[in-house]
Amino acid sequence: MSAQTEAQKYGAFARRILRAMGRRVADRDIEALSVLADLQRDLAEQMQTSVDALLASGYSWADIGGQLGISRQGAQQKYGRRR
Repeated sequence: MSAQTEAQKYGAFARRILRAMGRRVADRDIEALSVLADLQRDLAEQMQTSVDALLASGYSWADIGGQLGISRQGAQQKYGRRR
């Protein structure tokens, strides 16, 4: 199994879980809203960690932006750390 296929399967699984959580909230489960917000924060943190690791591995802002469907400048603005 290629890494891309495995990543796609993980992504599809995560999307199913997120949609299920969204349906719970929509079905008047307000307590699930905070869980959904926690997941959003976790995803943002993991995106930042992943981008940092890719940059450290030699990938460029253009490479990262291309995968995200945005420009290199957009990727750098969103994920570039202010030091």
